[in-house]
Amino acid sequence: MQKKPYRDLNTYFRSLFGSRVHKVTVDAGLTCPNRDGTLSTGGCIYCNAKGSGTGAHQKGISITQQIERSKVRIARRFKTNKLMAYFQAFTNTYAPVAHLKALWDEALAVDGVVGLAIGTRPDCVEPSVLDLLESYARSHLIWIEYGLQSAHDQTLTRINRGHDFACFERTVAATRNRGINICAHVILGLPGESRRQMLETADAVAALGIDGVKLHLLYVVRGTALETIYRQGHYHPLEQQAYANLVCEFIERLPKAMIIQRLTGDPHPHELIAPQWSLQKRETMELIDQCFAQKQTWQGKHFRDNARTL
Repeated sequence: MQKKPYRDLNTYFRSLFGSRVHKVTVDAGLTCPNRDGTLSTGGCIYCNAKGSGTGAHQKGISITQQIERSKVRIARRFKTNKLMAYFQAFTNTYAPVAHLKALWDEALAVDGVVGLAIGTRPDCVEPSVLDLLESYARSHLIWIEYGLQSAHDQTLTRINRGHDFACFERTVAATRNRGINICAHVILGLPGESRRQMLETADAVAALGIDGVKLHLLYVVRGTALETIYRQGHYHPLEQQAYANLVCEFIERLPKAMIIQRLTGDPHPHELIAPQWSLQKRETMELIDQCFAQKQTWQGKHFRDNARTL
């Protein structure tokens, strides 16, 4: 297999376990301070009422059942029995630590689960939660995935994120040196952001010494504030080639050791409003590969060791 010009997740997993590891999405039925009224009731402008969840918890499907149901399909398609339980929907540290422990213990008890990936916000992580994850990290692979989206406070306000970049920096510092791997989520194409600002976010993320990054395209989902903005003509999504070019430029600025967990998102077809090309994931991935090849570039080519945060 030809080596990729960036450090991808599959290669990382194989280096640790000698085989493929598949992430299984788990819906724990949690909520978000940006939804329950603590910060806001509307959420981020791109997030709908499902919060990227599957709805499995609402249907009464337990954590164990969710993972077990996925195991058969994954074993058949990907020929692996090693799984990471990915708690994705809403904010998965936003609950009493005893409740979180029960959820995470249940997931780790399923045969074949080698670790946890916890999706959350940087303003929702108490020291006791980090202590718990640190205890798991002594025997399992633990990733915590912090939604950053942008390093620009003006953008974070515009998208109703509810925290600033300094909050992200503080939480990363509190998480570091605990054996917990840290991943940042970044969205490209946020309203009002220029190419330069998006690449400044790359520099800011690169400077923090975190372990991984997930890149997402901003697409318009039905039932969101962004849908209203889009229909009013005040937001225009990125074109496919422009997105591919941005991904390439973003990764050029990241350190070589950082794991690129995702290059684009997976919108639900029945929820997607725009852009329709975001459903063409394979084509988008090919365009990104072509961009790397045409530029003869690679992850870290423009990484600056003295990169500073904003």
